[in-house]
Amino acid sequence: MTEAVSYEVLSDEAGDIAVISIDNPPVNAASHAVRQGLADATEEFANGPARVAVLVGKGRTFIAGADIREFGKPMQEPGLGEVIDAIENLDKPVVCAIHGTALGGGLETALSCHYRVAVKSARVGLPEVHLGLLPGAGGTQRLPRLTGIEAAAEIITSGRHVPAPEALTLGIVDAVDDGDDPLAAGMSFARQVLSENMPVRRTRALDEKVQAARGNQALFDELRASVKKKAKGQLSPQLCLEAVIASAELPFADGLKRERELFMELMASPQREALIHVFFADRQVGKVPELENGTPRPLNQAAVIGGGTMGSGITVSMLFAGMPVTMIERDEESAARGRQNVERILDDGVRRGKFDQAHRDRLANELYSVSSDIASLSQADIVIEAAFENMDVKKDLFRQIDQHAKQGAVLASNTSYLNINEIASVTGRPRDVLGLHFFSPAHVMRLLEIVVADRTDPDVAATGFALAKKLKKVGVRAGVCDGFIGNRILERYLSQAAYMVEDGTSPYDIDKAVLKFGYPMGPNQMGDLAGLDIGYANRKRKREEGWQGRYAADYMDRLAELGRHGQKTGRGFYIYENGSRVGTPDPEVLEIIDQVRSEKGITPKPLDEEAIMRRYMAAMINEGARVVEEGIALRPLDVDITMLYGYGFPRWRGGPLKYADMIGLDKVLADIREFEKDDPEFWKPAKLLVDLVERGENFDSLNKSAKS
Repeated sequence: MTEAVSYEVLSDEAGDIAVISIDNPPVNAASHAVRQGLADATEEFANGPARVAVLVGKGRTFIAGADIREFGKPMQEPGLGEVIDAIENLDKPVVCAIHGTALGGGLETALSCHYRVAVKSARVGLPEVHLGLLPGAGGTQRLPRLTGIEAAAEIITSGRHVPAPEALTLGIVDAVDDGDDPLAAGMSFARQVLSENMPVRRTRALDEKVQAARGNQALFDELRASVKKKAKGQLSPQLCLEAVIASAELPFADGLKRERELFMELMASPQREALIHVFFADRQVGKVPELENGTPRPLNQAAVIGGGTMGSGITVSMLFAGMPVTMIERDEESAARGRQNVERILDDGVRRGKFDQAHRDRLANELYSVSSDIASLSQADIVIEAAFENMDVKKDLFRQIDQHAKQGAVLASNTSYLNINEIASVTGRPRDVLGLHFFSPAHVMRLLEIVVADRTDPDVAATGFALAKKLKKVGVRAGVCDGFIGNRILERYLSQAAYMVEDGTSPYDIDKAVLKFGYPMGPNQMGDLAGLDIGYANRKRKREEGWQGRYAADYMDRLAELGRHGQKTGRGFYIYENGSRVGTPDPEVLEIIDQVRSEKGITPKPLDEEAIMRRYMAAMINEGARVVEEGIALRPLDVDITMLYGYGFPRWRGGPLKYADMIGLDKVLADIREFEKDDPEFWKPAKLLVDLVERGENFDSLNKSAKS
């Protein structure tokens, strides 16, 4: 036995009951010590007097998955599959008592037990798909034997957590206990096993549900088509499905072999490497200097200035987190529109079944209020300005906020581009000011750029991260520059997309290439969704500040000037019929582009898919390297997380800088130097990129050095 697993026999009126307890805080991860302890306990139970055993986790959960400290290292014996087989092969029944979560190897361990009982708050799942893997200890073979093929396929390919009541309905657990004590629940079920003389019931032997699907190629093809569509290029959901299908088509032992073959195929995939990178980056991104030196201020009450799309989305995010919010608009009419915007979002939540009418009414009537008096923000712990993206407007508002906000309140601007130092300078308390760049729709998108200005107090920055956590968003620290991390990089690769169009490539071909790469939409589709008038206004602002673009995106200016603002006007790059969100290409757009090329004397040189993505990604990577080089992002992983959560970069490719590492920084630099010959102004290589290649290092080496 190891310290992580204990074994004791309790004398009960029903008979001797063994209790095998896992105690490996914080989440009882299935480490080597746990596996060895379970193997020892299984042997002791097999040879001891107890007639039934209860397997339970101590602390806050059962087994929440693998031990991340063992990722990438050779597996120490015994492996989880060996332990699971030993439990299932016992001739005396084992009852698994689940609380918290039983995820990955945790659920696979539970499936090896002969009976399962869960407390009502428990959740189970096999989320390995999110790491680019599949359950490798029999999960793809045992779960379908309890739930049937279709349910198992959905659970495993999505990686979702299944609540205990649903797990009971599906047959994953045998009982749900209304209490919150897993040991008591397990003991109660064990007594039932003894009193009713319930036999050993091995999951692997329950063939009825998988045999019902055997040979059903129509079902398998339907599942394959559905998963492929949802996967959007990701390999692991598709191979997870093949393993589940194998449970119906093959005997159990052969199904296990097939599961292992598919598991090893995924282990060798670059997608697995990319997704493991994201797994660790998710945990590292919140480790910033300000959290070491600062203490978050209270976040009990908020004020949001502006009731438009962003202001209403930010307000709803806070309402969802249980924060009382006062929305402030410039007059009663605007305040009424702001309330309508918020209530429209809440009504949509009811319609979609996210919450009931009573919850909606509580949010709208008890936690939310609107006002046309800026003095109404006087009691707010945090004030978020979400007005029009104009420096003069924001400065004027911050002067007013400064007059009315209480001492110690955090003053935040939801700006996408503007200089937070300049905004802070008009207040008498610049140390209380920071940027909070929410992404639209703010109540849905998970990214929150926390922009730390030159004089932002560490406590204020720490409060920004505390707010992100409260709102269940991913906070990324950013420094001050035009566009911060995400929009600065976005501007660069969108500019390159525009250059490719004016040089002769169809915008529709660019969108197709980017979609095939794994993005949910192409840059021109995204422009239509956001509104082409927004980019037009930003270009006008930059021109007034002295910017001169290579081509200045003339064809996009012409589309905007024609009132073609995208989905909201029914026409942009695409035509949107009858309010449809799916557009069709428009020949008139190609005519406008041809006219611009002709006026500028450009001989069209269309690019193929591979050439499009080389330029698109090189522009993104090069600017990402500059952002890290300048300290706007603390580490390469901050760039990756920003682009993953805010801009649709395919998760299974790891983020742009991880992607660059995997294809080779020398190759990326060679591409940039090739492109530089034709356009030296745009394609000057980032110094950091050059230095890394010369040193034979990569971006991940900077992530690792930042951890030490």
